[in-house]
Amino acid sequence: MYEIPAPMLAKAVPAIPDPAKTPGGLSFEPKWDGFRALIAYDGTGPGGVVIGSRGAKPLTRYFPELVAAFAELLPGPCLIDGEIVVALSPAPGAPARLSWEALSQRIHPADSRVQLLSRTDPAQFIAFDLLARGERDLQPEPFAARRAELEELLRGIPHPVHLTRTTTDPALAERWLAQFEGAGLDGVVAKPLAQPYAPGKRTMLKIKHARTADVVALGYRVHKSGAGVGSLLVGLYDETGALHQVGGVAAFSDARRLELVDELAPLVETDASGEALHGDGERSRFTAAGKDTSFVRLRPERVLEVRYDQLEGRRFRHTVQFDRWRPDRHARSCTYDQLEKVAAYDLADVLD
Repeated sequence: MYEIPAPMLAKAVPAIPDPAKTPGGLSFEPKWDGFRALIAYDGTGPGGVVIGSRGAKPLTRYFPELVAAFAELLPGPCLIDGEIVVALSPAPGAPARLSWEALSQRIHPADSRVQLLSRTDPAQFIAFDLLARGERDLQPEPFAARRAELEELLRGIPHPVHLTRTTTDPALAERWLAQFEGAGLDGVVAKPLAQPYAPGKRTMLKIKHARTADVVALGYRVHKSGAGVGSLLVGLYDETGALHQVGGVAAFSDARRLELVDELAPLVETDASGEALHGDGERSRFTAAGKDTSFVRLRPERVLEVRYDQLEGRRFRHTVQFDRWRPDRHARSCTYDQLEKVAAYDLADVLD
């Protein structure tokens, strides 16, 4: 069995880069919003499949349908880098799009639940790099050579294993950035064609959507050190006037964490005795067991502007970044209506 390396990573850049400024040029591809996965297959059947994650956590047991597909479809021993995704249609007849919520449900301790979801919401694998084939280590090879070999390896292999599309045309990459978000994708990745695979190094470039929104501060969690604000919880009003928690803002400096406690003190909700009131934060499949998710409640009066990349359902998909306070905005003006509406795009058209 192959030794699974740390995956090669990407650093964020604000726009599609010029391929002429990179020796050997660039290859562009869609940025899939799923679980990064390295597939090691020794050619011996289902027992010879190992699915490794970006965080070195084994994913094999959570995707039995993919284990079976790899054993049946892959022509021989190989080590493939890619992404595991789940696609669902949000409504009957609507275009399919990636669903992070459905994907995250797969990380479940009960095997019966995993098996059920593997049938009702089966996963797909999107391949985008080849690290080894047979006894040959391809990591020292340039990406152009690895991609050509990956195309040959997967030629004719059907769903649920897919080969991501690529282009060297930055204008087409720009169109992908705009269109593919409607199918739930996360942006575009640029890979230097002449570079070898670099485990754990940020040698790729990622271009994601950057947008701003005015949100209401709902509360804060104390930093894990026990001092200062660890993260701000923020919300938006819906069309009925109900306030929904939509995400969190973190990444404050140590000094700023302490300053925020004083700044937010006048907004802290208290009981009759003057003690701060706490709320119970939302949990996900990735929240560690026993982790304290409570937060100090704030009166929903203070508005801040944040930067975000995309919305999934009624929540921001990723942690948002603090931009500035907006004392000129009234909390009730912070509604979902301000958010950009993304046109739906059928995932099938991305995979073709």
